[in-house]
Amino acid sequence: MARFTLPRDIYFGEGSLKTLKTLNGKKAVVVVGGSSMQRFGFLAKVIDYLKEAHIEVKVIDGIEPDPSVDTVMDGATIMRDFEPDWIVAIGGGSPIDAAKAMWIFYEYPEFTFEQAVVPFGLPELRQKAKFIAIPSTSGTGTEVTAFSVITDYKKKIKYPIADFNITPDIAIVDPELAQTMPKKLIAHTGMDALTHAIEAYVASLRSAFSDPLALDAIVMINEYLIKSYNGDKEARNEMHSAQCLAGMAFSNALLGIAHSMAHKTGAVFHIPHGCANAIFLPYVIQYNSKKCCHRYANISKRLNLSGKTDDELVESLINFIQNLNKKMDLPLTLKDYGTTEEDFKSNLEYISHNAVLDACTSSNPREIDDKTMEKLFTCIYYGNKVNF
Repeated sequence: MARFTLPRDIYFGEGSLKTLKTLNGKKAVVVVGGSSMQRFGFLAKVIDYLKEAHIEVKVIDGIEPDPSVDTVMDGATIMRDFEPDWIVAIGGGSPIDAAKAMWIFYEYPEFTFEQAVVPFGLPELRQKAKFIAIPSTSGTGTEVTAFSVITDYKKKIKYPIADFNITPDIAIVDPELAQTMPKKLIAHTGMDALTHAIEAYVASLRSAFSDPLALDAIVMINEYLIKSYNGDKEARNEMHSAQCLAGMAFSNALLGIAHSMAHKTGAVFHIPHGCANAIFLPYVIQYNSKKCCHRYANISKRLNLSGKTDDELVESLINFIQNLNKKMDLPLTLKDYGTTEEDFKSNLEYISHNAVLDACTSSNPREIDDKTMEKLFTCIYYGNKVNF
């Protein structure tokens, strides 16, 4: 038996933020990141709409990029004191992911972080609050997913929390918020969304329900990402929808080792998550194509890329991704990113071992061990072809 889980409601399109006015409840905690949501007036709108619904509001702000375990635990403490029946997270992936994790420890104070990172091992949520996610970036898809990524800075590891319990109850996908993204963020989040869709299409839990979402997301990203990067407003609106489709796909089909590697290098080499995925994805496709060449070839066919054989179509897909990176001034290797050879070699065994242990590795279409992961990372560092 398989399962396909989405938020109870997804509100989308310009003006969908006004949905907050229709909520029934007494108290809401609003979790937000840096100053951009406040600077552009979106935080004030959220607060005003909630107050129109006669809901008392408390704000937890200043959530850092790559939120930490400490941030999560501090936020959960604030929630336990305030006792909200709604948790509203607005911003990029970081505040939404942090709020999801806070939700766990708000409802279950005795639960530990070590317990939380065991895949699909959370207790039943919604005993105290329901969850609303409002994304401001077009990439993470976290507003519709069963995932949250939290960083343990002491161990220099990003941990994905995976459980259908943390799928939001409501997602509000208002493209007006995405219009404020700077170009670099558009590039990073766009490549993150593309990686979500491609990994979902080849992942071990892919299905007839996830495949159409993944493929349509890939087609839309091909159509709109570069236009969005170059400032086209309508393209940015479409990318906000495309990344949500990709999120729905991977939340149910799961992901693969591009994400495992991104999680475990992000905290060590300080690579933004979407940038890491952009670097890793072509090499991961080379590695996985030994197992699922035809699936990658199907993607190329949907994109009308050149090639008569499956191998040629896979090569075209790899070139397509690397050309996207070039058009958006993204690095093609870890060396290009600026990671020094000394730093890379001294951490290679550590990041490889942790990437193999990452929750996303189990759903990768081709198995991998520590030594093979080291070889793959080495190819990515120097830009060598993956031929093993």
